[in-house]
Amino acid sequence: MTSMNAEQPLVSVIIASYNHAPYIEASIRSVLAQTYGNIELLVVDDGSTDDSVERIRRLQQQYGFDFRVQANQGLSRTLNDSIARARGDLIVSFGSDDVMLPQRLELQVAYMQGKPEVGICAGNIEEIDADGQSRGAPRDLPLRRLDFEDVFLNRKPGAPAPTLMFRREALERVGGFDPQIRLEDLYIQLKITRAGYFVDILGEVLAQYRVHGSNTYKNYRFMVENVLKTYEQFSDHWAYSQVRGKFLNSMLLKCARYDQALFRQLLGELPLHQWRGKTLRALWRYWSVSDRS
Repeated sequence: MTSMNAEQPLVSVIIASYNHAPYIEASIRSVLAQTYGNIELLVVDDGSTDDSVERIRRLQQQYGFDFRVQANQGLSRTLNDSIARARGDLIVSFGSDDVMLPQRLELQVAYMQGKPEVGICAGNIEEIDADGQSRGAPRDLPLRRLDFEDVFLNRKPGAPAPTLMFRREALERVGGFDPQIRLEDLYIQLKITRAGYFVDILGEVLAQYRVHGSNTYKNYRFMVENVLKTYEQFSDHWAYSQVRGKFLNSMLLKCARYDQALFRQLLGELPLHQWRGKTLRALWRYWSVSDRS
């Protein structure tokens, strides 16, 4: 699907779908319902084993967007391939389980006009459950601008992944996504901001983030492996050890109850001089669970 309004920048929306059959139709329809007039929609099924392909094909036959099916390659490689054939100067990678609000693209395109220093534009999100019901009012966060230090040191509220809009020029300057790092949103924000661009996050709610049983952030081992790989790319930064230690402490608290083997591994990787109050709370949780088992 591509509209013919040449006066507006073309936005290429890429949806990489993997086993999200219950959610993929709502995700695609939310793109098709955008108030912005010049959109190219590219949908790629990345080796789903559920009935995602059949659901997408029915919508593709009705609306005529670009749809391809491939063996599983992973999200980063799929995004790189899709960006290479996309035609837009603005690129949106959108989750196959999330929902865009109707004015999302219109607001972001208008904001990015005349701001070449903005490599990524984002916005706020509302959380919904597996059935599409709100999980509560979204946080009321104002417009904010992030540079590399803000992202790496986590000095300001970050850019929610379901709202990212990239300037193609910025993506190409940093060489796109790294297929070896499967948590692509943190990596690409750090790469683009280190190249001198800003991430600007609008105050408006632009998307609904769906919380369900297979969200990536619930896979602690996946998170640890890929966040540490990401931070390692910037090990020359003066605060690398501090940032790594802070992340390990946060994951210790999460793993203490639910993945005790990973907890022990992470505790062994945390230098004693980086132990904090959070480390002791994590240990207390770990021992509490161990005593009950």
